[in-house]
Amino acid sequence: MVEKPPGGGDVLDTGPDAHLRELTLHREPVMKGHFLQVVRDTVRLPSGREATREYVQHPGAVMVIGLLDDGGVVLERQYRHPVQRVMIEFPAGKLYAGEGSLLCARRELQEETGYSAREWAFAGRLAPTIGYADEIIDIWFARGLTLGERQLDEGEFLDVFTASSNELLGWCRTGEVIDGKTLVGALWLQNVLRGDWSLEWSANPSTDPRGSAA
Repeated sequence: MVEKPPGGGDVLDTGPDAHLRELTLHREPVMKGHFLQVVRDTVRLPSGREATREYVQHPGAVMVIGLLDDGGVVLERQYRHPVQRVMIEFPAGKLYAGEGSLLCARRELQEETGYSAREWAFAGRLAPTIGYADEIIDIWFARGLTLGERQLDEGEFLDVFTASSNELLGWCRTGEVIDGKTLVGALWLQNVLRGDWSLEWSANPSTDPRGSAA
């Protein structure tokens, strides 16, 4: 079945990037999985010719950089089937339908690590796989951490551990950390700790980067 794309097709683009943009003409579902689906779009290229684009639609996700009082950070070791290895990562997880970004960050941090945070700060966003997926990950910092009980999902297995920022940066340099979101998180962490990048901390930030309830 062929679907009309969101927005209904032809829209005149007169912005500064109009000579680069592709116009989606229609969309065809290819595969629908448990939480991911693949679609095939027919697009009009800037030259006027048509082409197809296949990509994964993702509900979006969050990543949490948990700062401990001793200067360390909260990390996880988790097996990732597509790359067939255990990865070192910051806590992260996908958004539920209608769930706000901050609410997701609070939930994922508590469920996966057992930690809850006194204060939160939104850092930024990253698009990890722009060539074949529309996933956007929101980056949150958390501090004033208190350790409680984890609530892992059925079938979820991971180890939680802490490390210094220098240890983490060393693992990024040597290749022990290759997860894209964690590498970006390490960049943010480094610049925040050096004072080059600032954060606005709050016990309950009033804005949500995705425009939904916090």
